[in-house]
Amino acid sequence: MSADVELQNVSVSFGNFYAAKNVSVKIEKGEFFSFLGPSGCGKTTLLRAISGFSEPSDGKILIGNQDMAGIGPNKRPTSLIFQNLALFPLMSVADNIAFSLEVRGTGKVQRRKRADELLELVALTGQGDKKVHELSGGQRQRVAIARALAIEPEVLLLDEPLSALDLKLRQKMRIELREIQKRVGITFIYITHDQGEALTMSDRIAVMNQGELEQIGSCHNVYESPCTPFVATFVGENNAFYGTVSAVDGDMVNVSADGNNFSAKAGDLGEGKKYTFKKGDKVIMFVRPESIFLKDQNNQADNVFTADFKAIEFEGNLKNIYMSINGKQNVRCSVSNAVDTTVLSNSKNVELKFSSRDAVVLPVGPLAVD
Repeated sequence: MSADVELQNVSVSFGNFYAAKNVSVKIEKGEFFSFLGPSGCGKTTLLRAISGFSEPSDGKILIGNQDMAGIGPNKRPTSLIFQNLALFPLMSVADNIAFSLEVRGTGKVQRRKRADELLELVALTGQGDKKVHELSGGQRQRVAIARALAIEPEVLLLDEPLSALDLKLRQKMRIELREIQKRVGITFIYITHDQGEALTMSDRIAVMNQGELEQIGSCHNVYESPCTPFVATFVGENNAFYGTVSAVDGDMVNVSADGNNFSAKAGDLGEGKKYTFKKGDKVIMFVRPESIFLKDQNNQADNVFTADFKAIEFEGNLKNIYMSINGKQNVRCSVSNAVDTTVLSNSKNVELKFSSRDAVVLPVGPLAVD
């Protein structure tokens, strides 16, 4: 069984402070949905409200079309995985998984059978008699998932469950977590500040900032078509060119910035609408580092400019090239490690190019790095 979850104008306040404000979103049943945002943006507050550990100050939360007002966490069709996992160290793995069933009065034989089924589901067959401390970090993570699934919830809530793992294990667990979600078919609502986790696992993402939703969409849509400067700079890396609109032709906008005249597409407002600009408007043009190419790279691009080389950062499969325009505007481009960059030097201007279709123009607003 799986259920949809709908938040209708949900706010959570503490005195005059709003941890979440006027949040409306519908999460479809069977969807892997992530709330993504920096620490303190309100995403965990929303998760606690969905789970029943806190009540909204305003608005409604519906699970499977049922209003959850007044229904406690133990009565909701949800299960929550905490950030610290909260496994019981003195219990065996099987007893950890079956604990909620024991509380509900399920017999010992049935509890063990269910624990073994879930251990098989999370690829830990035969590990039921071990103690928690005998498992690796990734294995403990899977035990926490199995325990949460034991009561057969319709919605699984996950509060940054991979944050304590090292990078390699975190990347491995992303794949495993997504595969588990596909197998069980229930709704997953995932909380994270890690854009990599959100982009690799989610069907859709809601980007939050200061208690409010900035954008909701597919991973591709949020990355390629950010609606606000905050989203553009929080989800992935971006070059921000501050400039002035010099001309508009349909959804294409000419922007004068740092002595150059660029062409870029107008940003999306959402629901199929685009921002409209007029000559003289102050704007920010965003271009991803991977969308900026060196002059001799084989690609078509209609924006060309020069920048002063500053440094190269080696990142294994990529090289990050740092430059500046007129000593003011910093520019970064990312190229494959296979690209020859030996011709670059501190004394040379570097000719760069990018396609107008890979650049987005948005109204001036706060960046994630501000």
